[in-house]
Amino acid sequence: MEINPNIKDQLDQLEEKFQAINQKTETHLEGLLWSKPITYWDYIQTDALLNLQIQRTTLPDEMVFIMYHQVNELLFKMILWEMDQLCHTPKPKTTYFTEKLMRISRYFDMLTTSFDIMGDGMEIEQYMKFRNTLTPASGFQSAQYRLIEFCSTDLINLIDYRFRKTIDRNTPYEHALEHLYWQAAGKDYHTGEKSYLLKEFERKYKPQFLSYMEEYNTINVWQKFKELPEEDQKDEALIKAMRHYDHTVNITWVMQHLNTAKKYIDGSGKGDGEATGGSDWKKYMHPKYQRRIFFPELWSPEELASWGEEKNV
Repeated sequence: MEINPNIKDQLDQLEEKFQAINQKTETHLEGLLWSKPITYWDYIQTDALLNLQIQRTTLPDEMVFIMYHQVNELLFKMILWEMDQLCHTPKPKTTYFTEKLMRISRYFDMLTTSFDIMGDGMEIEQYMKFRNTLTPASGFQSAQYRLIEFCSTDLINLIDYRFRKTIDRNTPYEHALEHLYWQAAGKDYHTGEKSYLLKEFERKYKPQFLSYMEEYNTINVWQKFKELPEEDQKDEALIKAMRHYDHTVNITWVMQHLNTAKKYIDGSGKGDGEATGGSDWKKYMHPKYQRRIFFPELWSPEELASWGEEKNV
């Protein structure tokens, strides 16, 4: 092989790279002699990925349910990947902010339109049988979804609206966690006692939740938007994109989920109408009860007052 100027420049760059970490370039070059050529299945880890679907029943449509939720979790990870980059960029440029926001929105658009896979992709009778084996697990226990919320907005916007006047930026994170909007789905309405669903969820993820609440308190997507030049914050296209993301996550996505649940749990005429995790799912899931709005400053008083009403969905 001829060592032309281009090859020499690449070797010099490799030398610089490895010297920076106190490594010998020749050692790494020799290692290339014994490395295997990469294949698609090794790079994507196809075999491992396709062996993660473990059914608990003999009902075929349970596999649809499992794979659909695993795809959701992969998309949640893609969203968090983009959010991590955006939120940890000091004073991002408007073009960069917009690019990341649109990526995040496209992932959620995909999630929203994908509900037909579950809504029309399983036999109701099969679902009403295998869902009993899922108790007390619930989609409520998707930790990545909660992390996306922490990354999206100021914490006060995730607090149960009944307690917002008693909580501010000086409130301990652990106290704030106890008053997040989704806590209501895992507590007895009369006694306030936590269900097994919520206890297990917090046992596994509470430290991570508290860490994210603190880390993203001042660097969430909304705070990054406020770092943009004032003129850009008034840009109609950017505001429209922010509103689209807010509406998609907190109304469209939620209503698609709710309507799918209604079809199977209520529309089947089978079972007791309860969620596998035991939550009051009709109230918990409906956006007009959740009152979760990431960017309330971008909505009019009238829009805020009618948030989640069926006519607007």
